[in-house]
Amino acid sequence: MSTVVIQPTGISAADVLTVARGTAKVVLDPAAVEAMATSRSIVDGIEAAGRPVYGVSTGFGALANTFVAPERRAELQHALIRSHAAGVGAPMPREVVRAMMLLRVRSLALGRSGVRPLVAEALIDLLNHEITPWVPEHGSLGASGDLAPLAHCALVLLGEGWVLGPTGGRIPAADALHRVGLKPIELAAKEGLALINGTDGMLGMLLLAIHDARHLFAMADVTAALAIEAMLGSERPFLPELHAIRPHPGQAASAANIHRLLQNSQVMDSHRDDLAHAVQDAYSMRCAPQVAGAARDTLDFVETVSARELRSVVDNPVVLPDGRVESTGNFHGAPLGFAADFLAIAAAEVGAIAERRVDRLLDVARNRELPAFLSPDAGVNSGLMIAQYTAAGIVAENRRLAAPASVDSLPTSGMQEDHVSMGWAATKKLRTVLDNLTSVLAVELLAAVRGLQLRAPLAPSPAGRAAVAALGGVAGEPGPDVFLAPVMEAARAVLAGPDLRAAIEREVGPLA
Repeated sequence: MSTVVIQPTGISAADVLTVARGTAKVVLDPAAVEAMATSRSIVDGIEAAGRPVYGVSTGFGALANTFVAPERRAELQHALIRSHAAGVGAPMPREVVRAMMLLRVRSLALGRSGVRPLVAEALIDLLNHEITPWVPEHGSLGASGDLAPLAHCALVLLGEGWVLGPTGGRIPAADALHRVGLKPIELAAKEGLALINGTDGMLGMLLLAIHDARHLFAMADVTAALAIEAMLGSERPFLPELHAIRPHPGQAASAANIHRLLQNSQVMDSHRDDLAHAVQDAYSMRCAPQVAGAARDTLDFVETVSARELRSVVDNPVVLPDGRVESTGNFHGAPLGFAADFLAIAAAEVGAIAERRVDRLLDVARNRELPAFLSPDAGVNSGLMIAQYTAAGIVAENRRLAAPASVDSLPTSGMQEDHVSMGWAATKKLRTVLDNLTSVLAVELLAAVRGLQLRAPLAPSPAGRAAVAALGGVAGEPGPDVFLAPVMEAARAVLAGPDLRAAIEREVGPLA
């Protein structure tokens, strides 16, 4: 079992993936414990001096000018968590909540939040004991960060609220803590606010999305190449010299992938010198690297933004080493919201161009002598006709989801928080777009495999052979119609998993 060590300098994106999607243990580096203790001593000094400081001796948001007596400041922190745990809706997935908790520990461990080390250790205990708070999907505006989702996590530390049960239902947090021998904690001044102020939910979802998008964009090159091969397309538009004259790095990488995937194919050899062959392929074939490559460049930008955020102090107020406690706007999720919306647009377009290739593969007037809807007995049988309907419906949904959330600010908290980021909504819908893209690419994979099977006895490329082998057990050979939904689910699993890409890379080398 792997271990992730939280340093006072932060963690990596790989650490977040390891904890969110696995069972890696989390520990605090002694230097992080020292950084938090030093930060806490500054807050203790402020309390002793009786100075008015936001979140330490005052209320929150529009109540920032309301002084709170020393004897009620612990009560203030507990009340804050209870009142802010106001989300509704279905629970967020386990991986999102675990990413969010780990990132909150990361934030506290930077030593700018003024909390005792035991608060961070209590969150780590939840992670290490596989206790996942029930965090409703609705509640965050990305203002002061992800207040409601983080409050639902913090509430569990108090022995209140709900956690995800083993079958997906919710159970009382107190029962879950008792079962593993953990005790609720009591919060001191500033600690409740430090537990909920930050961009951890949206950053966690963005990091998960980046990882998934990186795989999907590579697989989009695979499905495009297989579809082009099945439609007797040309490999010439993917020659490297044609992309060197328009030096977008993502475009060059995508074109290189597609060109390499089309080599050593009897299907491609069969028409390379045919004078009757089309002079130019359709845009959905010829321009595949221009679209997928632009998506790759967008992803690189988003990855840069997330890497900066992983190094950032996003709490409010922050405790500076010289003893000052200053209010900031660093919790505002605009950088992440913009990035998520941008990536959603790119991912939606990768799916849109893939669906156009599917439609072309199925159309007897355009698929270059393949049977209608890729059925050897079209008429009695419908082949993959309705699979393309499904892909088209998903593309339409992704177009709606590509509308940006980050421009849709609503004022809250008595106009104190009068411009919010909607970063939670942006990152949440990005994950939906990517999930939908997986399904669209799976339809293209299935259609391309069926097309290559129908080109027999010509042998496909090594990538084509790997794809036919991967789907052969469920898709079978071209023939009478079958119950298609299980076949499509299997194609989706193949596309989302690592095995097909690994099999292809064993034949053609690493894909970019």
